[in-house]
Amino acid sequence: MYDLVEAKYIDGYTLELIFENGRKGTFDFTPYAKKGGVFGRFSDLTYFKNFFVNKELGVLCWPDGLDISPETLYHKTTGDPLPTWMTGEKPTLVKG
Repeated sequence: MYDLVEAKYIDGYTLELIFENGRKGTFDFTPYAKKGGVFGRFSDLTYFKNFFVNKELGVLCWPDGLDISPETLYHKTTGDPLPTWMTGEKPTLVKG
């Protein structure tokens, strides 16, 4: 998987995300804000806008310790599948 290297605020709950392999796209976090729980904090747009990228870990973070894994963001931004360790599926072996 690829670490997140940059995040730019676009509008509302939308960020442009850029990954270490150069792929980028926009991601709308509105569904997260509606989820509640730890993400209920996103209902405060001022809180949401205080995001930053932890360059050491390649993770999207907020000052109080909330973060979202780069694997999840990459999957939701690019449409590429989640890694098998996150889905519980066994990897498919390709014979060559």
